[in-house]
Amino acid sequence: MNRILSADIGGTNARFAAFTSDLAGKLQLTDEIWLPSNEVETFRELLALVVDSDFPLNPQDADVVVAALAGPVLHGTYCKPTNLDWDVDFSDSRERYGIHLGRLLNDFAAQAYACRTDAVADAKVIQEAKVDHSAAVGAIGAGTGLGHCALIPTGEGGFIAAPSEAGHTAFAFSGEREKAFEQFVMKKTDKPYAFGDTVVTGLGLSLVHEFLTGEALAPKEVGARLDQNPETVEWFARFYGRACRHYALNILCFGGLYISGGVAAKNPILVTHEAFLTEFHLSPTQRAVLEAIPVFLNDNEDSGLYGAALFGQNLLQSR
Repeated sequence: MNRILSADIGGTNARFAAFTSDLAGKLQLTDEIWLPSNEVETFRELLALVVDSDFPLNPQDADVVVAALAGPVLHGTYCKPTNLDWDVDFSDSRERYGIHLGRLLNDFAAQAYACRTDAVADAKVIQEAKVDHSAAVGAIGAGTGLGHCALIPTGEGGFIAAPSEAGHTAFAFSGEREKAFEQFVMKKTDKPYAFGDTVVTGLGLSLVHEFLTGEALAPKEVGARLDQNPETVEWFARFYGRACRHYALNILCFGGLYISGGVAAKNPILVTHEAFLTEFHLSPTQRAVLEAIPVFLNDNEDSGLYGAALFGQNLLQSR
């Protein structure tokens, strides 16, 4: 029985989970703890909080530690998280942190791995279509940023994760009113162009609402009154559908496109609204392809932990 410690570290909170993995490869989540990632100055301090808590699995006792972080991961051992002031270096995890075996993972790579675990067992169907288990799987999700990752089949029954920073590429707008919104986003964010992280995110939800209504509200406040602002819902659902269409066409994810992230998890109307699929299908040449891609809403907040744990399990098995 292997003991796996997985972590999903964001700009505000860090979640740690203890998993066991049996000989049949069944992952079992046994314990979980939330800690404040923005109240420590180093990753070492964060690990110390785990050790000092009543969490039953000490990082030094785990067979493998896998941490998922929001930001580019270099060589599986180094990451400077986008929304934290400190970095994580697992290049010599035993010497630095006393960890036997440690790896880092982009947070959306973890979301993609989660698509091959029980974390998505209760995912809600947004578009029903036949799942091709030999094809690519896509994970996309709006939260603080717009994350992307694909699982690419190896042809031998396995798969590899292909992380992406596509949330930082320019977002496409159409029509005069959308172009006016683009200029509004550029002015409000002081960026040279609008991109996924400024449009299809919590920030983007606030900006859409402010552009349409004149109200400058936090994302949580906008979410609380979506039923009173149907135009905000329609616009954001349209933009989310467009982002998903672009990624689905890029990776041809006939194995399923899984939407995760806090924005849709807290406000499912933003992907169940008819504007989402109308925009998702809007291709003059590839509508039939888009209609054949299964689309799911994964609102399981533990997905990143499951995905990191699966990565750790695969790492142990390969060794």
